[in-house]
Amino acid sequence: MKTTRFCTVLALAGVSALAWGQAPAPAGDAAAGQRKTQMCAGCHGIPGWRTAYPEVYGVPKIGGQHPAYIVKALQEYKSGERSHPSMKAIAASLSEKDMADLAAYYGGSAASGK
Repeated sequence: MKTTRFCTVLALAGVSALAWGQAPAPAGDAAAGQRKTQMCAGCHGIPGWRTAYPEVYGVPKIGGQHPAYIVKALQEYKSGERSHPSMKAIAASLSEKDMADLAAYYGGSAASGK
């Protein structure tokens, strides 16, 4: 019984660590990222913005997101793992450095309003 309980606690702790843990963000330059936001701001820079392509939905806020998450999402759009047509086209034009710079900017306090 104690062994089963211990294994359950250990498994839950491992799942929690995976769920809450983030990989370290790649090194990016927030100032350079701010200069690269023109393709992001048209949708992600408007509070409450909703788009109609390819379907109607609220555009997610990216300011304040964890930089590693932003880079991973952009990489997934670029590779085709994520399938939004506009984001796929935008991500295809970004280098790894561009992604890291944008993530540093949007993950920082200036973009998130902190």
